[in-house]
Amino acid sequence: MADSNDLLREMQSEMRILGIETSCDETAVAVYDSKMGLLAHALYSQVAVHAEYGGVVPELASRDHVCKVIGLVEEAMAASCSKPKDIAGIAYTAGPGLVGALLVGATVGQSIGYAWALPTVGVHHMEGHLLAPMLEPNPPSYPFVALLVSGGHTMLVNVEKFGHYEVLGESVDDAVGEAFDKTAKLLGLGYPGGAALSALAQKGDSKRFHFPRPMINRTGLEFSFSGLKTFAANIISGHSLDEQTRADIARAFQDAVVETLVIKCRRALKLTGLNTLVVAGGVGANLALREQLQQMVTAEGAAVYFPRHEFCTDNGAMIAYVGCQRLLAGEHGDLTIKVSPRWALDTLGDNK
Repeated sequence: MADSNDLLREMQSEMRILGIETSCDETAVAVYDSKMGLLAHALYSQVAVHAEYGGVVPELASRDHVCKVIGLVEEAMAASCSKPKDIAGIAYTAGPGLVGALLVGATVGQSIGYAWALPTVGVHHMEGHLLAPMLEPNPPSYPFVALLVSGGHTMLVNVEKFGHYEVLGESVDDAVGEAFDKTAKLLGLGYPGGAALSALAQKGDSKRFHFPRPMINRTGLEFSFSGLKTFAANIISGHSLDEQTRADIARAFQDAVVETLVIKCRRALKLTGLNTLVVAGGVGANLALREQLQQMVTAEGAAVYFPRHEFCTDNGAMIAYVGCQRLLAGEHGDLTIKVSPRWALDTLGDNK
């Protein structure tokens, strides 16, 4: 097997990376080139697999990744017109996430790396989301404040440069996406319910119900969203749930979440003195959130960047991008298959 350091030195000027994402309920693969950008990405969502259970079943997720990942690797390689000889390294999600799902991607990534005599690198899932806007034609410049809002995480991060992240504040209980899904379930919207709740909210009367804006009167940048779900449950139990009432509750819930996020983002920009905000993660696709954040940064003389909608949720493109940057920097792992279901973002790189 060729020495990994020699391979990296040979490819410093240009590097094409195969990225694999299997942290939860999407199997995704992408090919990213350091000079040409994203060449191809393929994704399979397990929504239909888990919908009847009302949430992700870890064992089913792992089994489905096993069934789908190799086919997606072949699809992405063909779509990018790449052969094994064109690939300079393999990146895979090493955490955080479901341990069985992570092990599928790590095992496949390491196996391909060994078979093709290529260096491999494990990527932090949240770092992938954080830098997804870098895949866009007009990416943000460092430093910036990032709002990372997904099903499992809600945090504000000071991104000084690649690999250097300071968590400014995060949720002390439910993540935003989790709160959306739980409230949607209370409204009978099924799983996953975040997008359905947002669509229903568009039909709601903003003046009928008022939800609290949690923790906005406290100093700091922490979040709390579990109380909004409880507040919604209490309102639901006290009303007949006709279609308009359901829409009004959805609207009040979404308004509370969005206003809370906007207030904390404004506070983070002022605290850091930065004028660039990046929004990433699945909830970053929410139109109401995008509109109100845009209004806020305009008023503050700042700028906001979003990834395209397909890169808000889990995807292989963000993993391939981050893997490319880390391999270009000379980082790579050995043949050990190791994943971290829990992995703090601020332990990466320069933060160690």
